[in-house]
Amino acid sequence: MPQTGRKLIIVGAGETAQIAYEYFTHDSPHTVAAFAVEGAHLRERDLYGLPIVALESLAERYPPGEFGAYVAISYNSLNRVRRRLFGLVKELGFRCESYVSSRAFVWPNAVLGENCFVFESCVIQHHAQLGDDVTMWAGATVTHRCVIGDDCFVGSGAVINGMTRVGERCFIGANSSIGDRLSIADDSVIGMGAVVTKNIDTPGRIWVGNPAREVAGSSAEGFGAPS
Repeated sequence: MPQTGRKLIIVGAGETAQIAYEYFTHDSPHTVAAFAVEGAHLRERDLYGLPIVALESLAERYPPGEFGAYVAISYNSLNRVRRRLFGLVKELGFRCESYVSSRAFVWPNAVLGENCFVFESCVIQHHAQLGDDVTMWAGATVTHRCVIGDDCFVGSGAVINGMTRVGERCFIGANSSIGDRLSIADDSVIGMGAVVTKNIDTPGRIWVGNPAREVAGSSAEGFGAPS
C-alpha cells in the first residue's frame, strides 16, 4: 500500500511506542521526529535520541500541518486508553498515520482507517474494512468483506472469516477463529484459541473455548476498564 513519507510524532513512550518507532523507522517512508506523553506521565526527556514532549503542548512545538502522529498504546482498558488519546490528538488537529508492514498482504480495494497498525504476515482480503485505531498483530487474517470496528485489537494468528462484522473496542485473542457471516457485539473479548461459531449479540462479554462459550464477568472488568 503506497504511502507518502511524513514527519511523525509517536504518542506514547512505553513498549508499544518503542515497537512503533522501530517499524516506522525501518519499514516505512515516515520519519519519527519526537514522542509525546500526557504531562502527568512525563518522566524522561528523550527516547532513541529524540525529545519526549508533553502532549498538551504538542501542537505548539510541532504544527499539525507539518507533522503527522501515531498513537502507540496497546489494548489497555480494553482499547479505551488508545481511543481517548487518539481523540485528543485529533482535537489538536493532527492526522494519524497508519503503518502497514511491507511483508503484509493487503488487497488493493481493502479500506483502512487512521491510526491502524498492521504487522508482518497479516492478510487483509478483498473489500475488507478496518476502522480507525485498529491493531493487527503478526499473522492475523481478516478475510473478504469483513468489517472491523474502530479501536479493536486483533492478536497474532487470529482469523476472522468472510463477511463477518466485528464491533468496536473488541479484543480478539491470539490464534482464535471467528466463523463467516457472523456479528460480534461491541466490547467483546474472544479468548486465545477460541472458536466462535455463532453471533455474539450482547456487548461486553468474554468468550473462551471451542466452541466458544460465554464466561462470567464483563469484558470491561476483565481489562480494568470503566463499564
